[in-house]
Order: sequence, then structure tokens, then C-alpha cells
Amino acid sequence: MCFGLRISEALALRWSDVDWLNGKLKVERGIVCQKVDDVKTDESRQSLHISGEILDTLKLWKQSTQFSAPEDWIFASPFQIGRLPWSYDQVWREYQKAGTKAGIGGLGTHSLRHTYRSWLDAVGTPIAVQQRLMRHADIRTTMNVYGDIVTDEMAIASGKVSRLALNGAQAERKAS
Repeated sequence: MCFGLRISEALALRWSDVDWLNGKLKVERGIVCQKVDDVKTDESRQSLHISGEILDTLKLWKQSTQFSAPEDWIFASPFQIGRLPWSYDQVWREYQKAGTKAGIGGLGTHSLRHTYRSWLDAVGTPIAVQQRLMRHADIRTTMNVYGDIVTDEMAIASGKVSRLALNGAQAERKAS
């Protein structure tokens, strides 16, 4: 959620991918149908900044999981005794259950990537930076496929334009 990773990339993370001293996360592989392979695109292979809060959360998880060696999967499956990460199917089923329980229905895991893009937009991140953070080869993908407004930004923007228009009309009346 905080990196905009594809589920295949998130599940393929190992503890050795975390650079604890420099606060970086290396995205080097994906896993599909429990087969480890390259990431989807060349742009996907990057190091991403890890905020201090996320580093703290990762440290807590590393301390509590039984699979914490450098070559262990961050999301190691206890059903596979840590030899593989959780499968996409397992994660998808849990995500579906959580969505239903929350009353928002059937969500796909890819919705997390769309939400990440929307949140980048909501905090005022320039579109070129969003493209790099989303690791898209083409900025049109970032602009046209991902993201939607998740806050009351439309109402705020509409209100600002209305006030400009009304203040302009009021200023005209006062001048005459």
C-alpha cells in the first residue's frame, strides 16, 4: 500500500531486499503461480524509499515472524514452511473476505495500486514523480489508467472556483 507494488512484486520480497541503514527497498523479482521470475517491466526494477514509520513496522514484523533470515520471504507462507511466500490465491481470498466484512464488496488486490496513485495525487505529488513511484514506462498509464479522487477535493476545488467567480462579480458591482 505504501509502495504501489504489484501483488507479484510484494509477495516476492525477501528480507535481503530491505536496506535498513539507507531506508531503501529493492524491487528485483516477481512471483506468479509460485514461480519466481523477473519484475513486469524494466522500470519496475528499482529501489524505493522506505519511510521511518514503515521501517519500524517492518522491524516489528521481522522480530515476530519465524522466517526472518536475509533470504526468507517477507510474506513467507507458514503452509509452505517458509519455502515460498503466500500465494496470490491465498492473499486474494483474505482480501475478498476483508472487503466483504468491511461492507465494500469484492475487491481485487490491484485496487491497492490504484489507491496508492490516488493518494499520491491527494497529497499533491507532481505527475512525473507519480509515474516514477508507480514505476510506469509511459506517463499516460499513470494519468489515464490509475487514480481517482479519494477525498473531497472536487468539492473543495469547485468551491474555490465559485468563490472566485462570485467575488469577481461582487467586485464588479462594488466598482460600479
